[in-house]
Amino acid sequence: MKIKINGADQTLDVDPEMPLLWALRDVLGLTGTKYGCGEALCGACTVHLDGHAVRACVTPVSRAEGRTTTTIEGLAGAQKHPLQQAWLDLRVPQCGFCQAGQLMTAAALLAVKPKPTDVEIDQSMAGNICRCGTYTRIRAAIKRAAGVSDEGNSK
Repeated sequence: MKIKINGADQTLDVDPEMPLLWALRDVLGLTGTKYGCGEALCGACTVHLDGHAVRACVTPVSRAEGRTTTTIEGLAGAQKHPLQQAWLDLRVPQCGFCQAGQLMTAAALLAVKPKPTDVEIDQSMAGNICRCGTYTRIRAAIKRAAGVSDEGNSK
């Protein structure tokens, strides 16, 4: 099957029902997308299909055929995505395991809501688990990337 990943056409000889996560990680070597729960509950495996956030652990690779898939490796070009820069500026990650999924979910949010409110951020990010509890820094980084005032919520 032919799929487009991070702007490059790829041909995969895999079972169409293979989870997209395993095709990305094991077949294509794109290991930025993480395995967390395997049940679409934690968000660590979030990628974009045609710009929409999906959980790669439960998405069959056949669903990506004829569509554009973007992973954390393809989020930005030569320069960091504004979210990636905000993540660094505000020192969001602790262990870092969930961060690719957090970033991909946030990027999908900003694509449809360039200036999200706290409620919109919280609703969009609700399915992404951070065991380190950096939720206030995640929200502050999203707001920074969006150019929205954060009124003391950055720490």
